Amino acid sequence: MGTKPIIGVVGLGTMGLGIAQVYAAAGFRVMATDAFAPARDSALQRLATQLNARVAAGKLTEQARDATISGLTLVAGLEAFAPAGVVIEAIVEEAGAKRGLFRSLEAIVATSAVLATNTSSIPVGDVAQALQNPDRVLGLHFFNPAPAMKLVELAGHAGTSAAALIVARDVTEAAGKTVIACPDRPGFIVNRCARPFYGEALALLEEGLSAAEIDGAMLAAGYRLGPLSLIDLIGADVNLAATYGLYQAMGRHPRYHPFDALNLQVERGDLGRKSGRGFVFPATVVATQNAAVVLRIEAALINEACWLAGEGVEPAGIDTAMQFGLNFPRGPFEALKTYGKARILATLAALEGNAPLHLKTRYLPAPYLEAI
Repeated sequence: MGTKPIIGVVGLGTMGLGIAQVYAAAGFRVMATDAFAPARDSALQRLATQLNARVAAGKLTEQARDATISGLTLVAGLEAFAPAGVVIEAIVEEAGAKRGLFRSLEAIVATSAVLATNTSSIPVGDVAQALQNPDRVLGLHFFNPAPAMKLVELAGHAGTSAAALIVARDVTEAAGKTVIACPDRPGFIVNRCARPFYGEALALLEEGLSAAEIDGAMLAAGYRLGPLSLIDLIGADVNLAATYGLYQAMGRHPRYHPFDALNLQVERGDLGRKSGRGFVFPATVVATQNAAVVLRIEAALINEACWLAGEGVEPAGIDTAMQFGLNFPRGPFEALKTYGKARILATLAALEGNAPLHLKTRYLPAPYLEAI
């Protein structure tokens, strides 16, 4: 890669600070800022607290801790980003705010500098609109917590240059991440393909199964967390916002239907761990075999993955993204090999036949699935 470019990070919430840590730990010089002074002023102390905990647990040496902290420089404003070769934003999830930030940065950084958005839901092409050099804008979507999660989704819009994509991939792989290229489509790979994981669990809940039964079945099948426990971890409000965002972006298709069970959970304020009560939390789920639950959820996962593959995404990339992005025990295409196409098609046909009116067409098979 030659001389390592300076990495700039704008936004020092949990995600932004985590991204800064990732590159600093890999030996990059990182400059970071936040328009909210308290977030900026507390960043080094927050980073030190996290790293000290790892040192105390024997997972990090004192030398590595010190090197990471010394690699991060906090700056008061964007003007200091002039020498940066890559700038990553992790600010509010609003297209106008991200565009405004990149317009300001365009007047400061070199024309060769890459501008990367950490958006999980806004089209990269929307962020690049009206910039002088939209070809250097791309998406680098990290997962939370960024230092621990291996996956980063790399998304270029239609006009992103090959050179910008190469730089973004190189620096991120040099920081130890698994980088998967994905299209500039709503939800990229993971957030889109994860919808059936949550959605089918919510459908089963509405049909009368308990949260413990549903999650217990997925634990028995090798998943680290069941879908309802994962909603509790993420936050029901956050999951609902992501669901509605994708539902609207995908033309309100029933495959992305926002289920009443999730809406009610948010209305009650039972958001999961952060509120003290969720679908499952604070109870503990016990793994319990239920092949029918697992087959239903995995059939829907496989079908959504096939819709995405039909749009040109490599099946191997989808499997890797789901395994590294959500810690799934296997990707949907690996699951398809285990079940066989005929069983998945039969499962989807039965689900479609029994679907209530508002879910009709939810289970229609992807043409890619029928053709392979």
